[in-house]
Amino acid sequence: MSINRILRLGIGAIAVTLVATACGGGGDTATANDHARAGKLTIGIKFDQPGLGFREKDGSFHGYDVEIAKYVAGKLGVQPGDITFKETPSAQRESMIMNGDVDFIVATYSITDTRKEKVDFAGPYFVAGQGLLVKKENTDITRVESLTGNKKLCSVKGSTPAQNVKENYAKDVQMVELDTYSQCIESLRSGSVDAVTTDDIILAGFAGQAPGELKLIGSTFTTEKYGIGLKKGDEKTRAKINDAIEDMFADGSWQKAFEDTIGPLRDTTLTPPTVDRY
Repeated sequence: MSINRILRLGIGAIAVTLVATACGGGGDTATANDHARAGKLTIGIKFDQPGLGFREKDGSFHGYDVEIAKYVAGKLGVQPGDITFKETPSAQRESMIMNGDVDFIVATYSITDTRKEKVDFAGPYFVAGQGLLVKKENTDITRVESLTGNKKLCSVKGSTPAQNVKENYAKDVQMVELDTYSQCIESLRSGSVDAVTTDDIILAGFAGQAPGELKLIGSTFTTEKYGIGLKKGDEKTRAKINDAIEDMFADGSWQKAFEDTIGPLRDTTLTPPTVDRY
């Protein structure tokens, strides 16, 4: 074999290796900002939360979190048609970020110290509070302190609300933890559980889907700061997302997005939270 042919084969092998690595064969180290610069983003949302993150039968997506995600993506240079929305169940959010399954997550994702050990957050972009949803005819449960007598309370696996009630309010409550809030709502409507707990804005969305059947009761009893979760240490992307959130506050898009999605479902005075630049 000639030296020239040997050299050509060697160069070809190197080229194949480089292409494979660039395509992720050796592990994709690109950041969300890198993907945005290439014109594509994969964003995690919920698929089953009316008014927040909901997948319609025709495959389209609607909700407040969806509008937040599209605005932020636009500020990063990515058009709505170039966004891939991926379902991110509560219990899988950190792992999906850490594994690179999504570039970032906008899915009623409360910022907590425990989660910040694994992922970073931009925001908050909204402040909610934990509440309770019961059947319209229910008169036994009027606030969180009335969850006594082994009542059955449903929430989602991997979420903070269930643990909060168990640790701080109702020691004898029977916790029912399911994969999604829509499953909890079906259990409530069928009578399998007595109440559902999560953030009031989520419960308001479900109550709006079943007018006259379900009701929010009592006052909120936590403060839940919703952030946009992304890979830990990706400071450049985090800073850009924070800039986008503040732009959304300033130009009126944030309030309009809320009024177009959640507004009809919950009376509230909108005050933008302060973005945390930790």
